[in-house]
Amino acid sequence: MNKTASQTIEQAPAEIVPVQPSEYRSSAMRRRLSSAHDPRANQLSEDYAGKWVILFSHPADFTPVCTTEFMTFAAMMPEFQALNCELIGLSIDSHFAHIAWLRTIKEKIKYKNMANVEVTFPLIADVKMEVAKRFGMVQPAASDTQAVRAVFLIDPKGKVRALLYYPLSNGRNFPELKRLLISLQTSDAHGCATPADWQPGDDVIVPPPGSCGTAKERVEKPAPGAYALDWFMTFQKLPKEALKLQRQRRPNFLPSRAALVVGSQSSPDLWTC
Repeated sequence: MNKTASQTIEQAPAEIVPVQPSEYRSSAMRRRLSSAHDPRANQLSEDYAGKWVILFSHPADFTPVCTTEFMTFAAMMPEFQALNCELIGLSIDSHFAHIAWLRTIKEKIKYKNMANVEVTFPLIADVKMEVAKRFGMVQPAASDTQAVRAVFLIDPKGKVRALLYYPLSNGRNFPELKRLLISLQTSDAHGCATPADWQPGDDVIVPPPGSCGTAKERVEKPAPGAYALDWFMTFQKLPKEALKLQRQRRPNFLPSRAALVVGSQSSPDLWTC
């Protein structure tokens, strides 16, 4: 990278805008995940427009729990993409550390029948902790220098729909992340809620009635496929084959694997191992 480009990035760190989860929008996402002068900022925004995104942080590269998580995420990436969902990782490490770690995972690490695993989703190098602090990924009670295992499920409109936090010592439950994604998509598509331990194909919950007449009707004359345990608690059959889940769309541009540098002195390119 030439000196002029380096000076531009150094003088123009990533723009950070405070925001509450319910107010999260794709424009804020673009500002957080790119340098203020990154010419591909709009392009990156277009990549994720109309898509679900799982933005997640991990404490550090070259740590055992994080390594198992990245291998699992990479192995499940086609499953998430089939649900129109993209993955974005983040840690407080440099892009050089990211590159070395991802190469090590691919070339040396074997775990639970996974080997030669290639991580192809973007990984943010948030060395100045700009993104991590704004998203609450740094918890001082746990560490002042590492991000906790935070997960943000962001819908196609750019709203944060779910937040999960795991401690430094414990890895995430990846089938649960996928189940939660499907559950959110089911609620959006069918206007329903999902009960405890819901799995695709299980009965769903009909929204509570808004009047005494509707409450009485649900108990005495339930709709086809519906049944009421009481006036406020009605379930509806929803077979797995009837689920209206979002399917993968063909993107205009898919980022390469490795690090997206945020507000660093290095180029904000997407690095490839």
